[in-house]
Amino acid sequence: MPLPHPDAVISSPKNPRVRAATELRERRARDAIGLTLVDGARELGRALDGGARVVEVFADETSLTQDGASILERARAAGAAVVPVTRVVLDRLAYGDRSEGLVATVAVPDLSLGALHLPPDPLVIVLEGVEKPGNLGAVLRSADGAGADAVIVADPRTDLFNPNAVRASLGSIFTVPLAAGSSTEVRAHLAANGLRVLAARVEGSLTYTEVDLRGPLAIVLGSEADGLTGAWADEGVVPVRLPMLGVADSLNVSIAAAVFLYEARRQRGDP
Repeated sequence: MPLPHPDAVISSPKNPRVRAATELRERRARDAIGLTLVDGARELGRALDGGARVVEVFADETSLTQDGASILERARAAGAAVVPVTRVVLDRLAYGDRSEGLVATVAVPDLSLGALHLPPDPLVIVLEGVEKPGNLGAVLRSADGAGADAVIVADPRTDLFNPNAVRASLGSIFTVPLAAGSSTEVRAHLAANGLRVLAARVEGSLTYTEVDLRGPLAIVLGSEADGLTGAWADEGVVPVRLPMLGVADSLNVSIAAAVFLYEARRQRGDP
């Protein structure tokens, strides 16, 4: 289905509808109305796959890719409003330098722990104090690839649906179950669901290949700046380390998560 007649195309970045969407670059606006920006056909397609509510799609017919056109029709069929815009307006809305002809506003899903439903023998990654949206997005990609059942963020220091997290996750942020809460709440949720808890710590006496990563399991990683807090230092948490043979004492949190996840997948076998 073609876009509306060119007379209806929005050409000014100052248009109120465009300005409202542009404001979603800022966390305050995202928190206030519960929407985020999704830039790219692949990312929007995965938002639709994950059942996210797409509110509107700003589309430039002149730069719309074939995949973009297909995703646009999916969004329209799902009830999203399609807003035709010029390339200038789309560039103003886009979050990256890769234009595929569309940018959408999408409702942020429920991130409460109560809304998170885990299957039997779940594999869960817990990130405490994550600050960089790009790291969160990268961990979600690894969780998606390794078949993890959820990512939980404890005491987050960024809003989880920052557009940079959406982009870094390649849209898997909408398909991997995601929740957030305080470290105390997360510990209680894990205990209520019968998960063993391992914590990535430099001083851990066991390496990641020496522990059993099968069964109901949560692997907890801290921020690169501060590591894990005392919330994960009691006898109920097993400290595990990644061997560090050089001068650095830690890996980027997204790399560490990938190592743990794929060792867990090796031990568990294919799902």
